[in-house]
Amino acid sequence: MGIIDSHEALREVVGEVAERTKKKVIDRIDEHARTLIEHSPFVLLATAAPDGSCDVSPRGDPAGSVLVLDEKTLVLADRPGNKLIDSFRNIVDNPHAGLLFLVPGMNETLRVNGRATLVSDAPFFDDLVVKGKRPKLAVVVEVEELYMHCAKAFLRSSLWDPSTWPDRSTLPTLGTILRDQMSLPISADELDADLTERALTQQY
Repeated sequence: MGIIDSHEALREVVGEVAERTKKKVIDRIDEHARTLIEHSPFVLLATAAPDGSCDVSPRGDPAGSVLVLDEKTLVLADRPGNKLIDSFRNIVDNPHAGLLFLVPGMNETLRVNGRATLVSDAPFFDDLVVKGKRPKLAVVVEVEELYMHCAKAFLRSSLWDPSTWPDRSTLPTLGTILRDQMSLPISADELDADLTERALTQQY
């Protein structure tokens, strides 16, 4: 393997950054970024522990649920999940976080890097209520870098093209995967029924 172990070696392979690319990185939420955030129902939250171990967590809500408080601050509500709290433990220990906002059908994505804070209450919690449920926690992100990511990854993957999607019936169900990975003494069908009910009834 050709191991890359320095920035210089990496640049030799990748090349230099175009000046236009450097200029697209801004330090605030402008009107275009605000529009995309308002239309995004799905965001990936990346965090890292002090030892460098990383975590990426999917966050989904109706479009418009991520609050933009001002040009430097946005807020993501926490919703019921597996309670492993990997992202939250990382934020407590290391506030640096990255966000990737997706808008269905749009090949470009919005990338945000900044400092995250975990809060259990604030006046804006009333605006985070969905289906009558108020979150117990929220992530406040102070934006340090923001920029658009081009469409190439989505074009290469044909992510939004249903004709490229696999037949779901040919893939293992979550119940099958968990039964086998955890050696559970229960049928995959029973697990799937329980998981489906939980997913539908415990979203908020």
